[in-house]
Amino acid sequence: MFVKQGEIIFKNGEPGDRLYGVVSGEVRLNWGDQGVEMIGAGSSFGVGALLGPDHRRFGTAVAICDSELLEMNREEFLFAMQELPMFSLEMMHDLEQHLQKLKEQMTDR
Repeated sequence: MFVKQGEIIFKNGEPGDRLYGVVSGEVRLNWGDQGVEMIGAGSSFGVGALLGPDHRRFGTAVAICDSELLEMNREEFLFAMQELPMFSLEMMHDLEQHLQKLKEQMTDR
């Protein structure tokens, strides 16, 4: 999926059914009161959408520059988790980094 600079990928409150990986470019995630996070190549976002059938997005994602994203729905994600053990580890590592950044932003306030 190719997104142009300034394009909204998803908005806070919208239903979500897929996660995204950044192949190239950069995406800004605006978490409202919880801060802003920049996601670059090699990172993923939106994994919460795969955890439940009625998921609503908690933030807004906007392309900072022209970007190429990889999209995965729940079935593709579960297949990758089962068949590619390193994928699972990388996803957990990426999620931990996101949480750490948000924690640092919250304590800096």
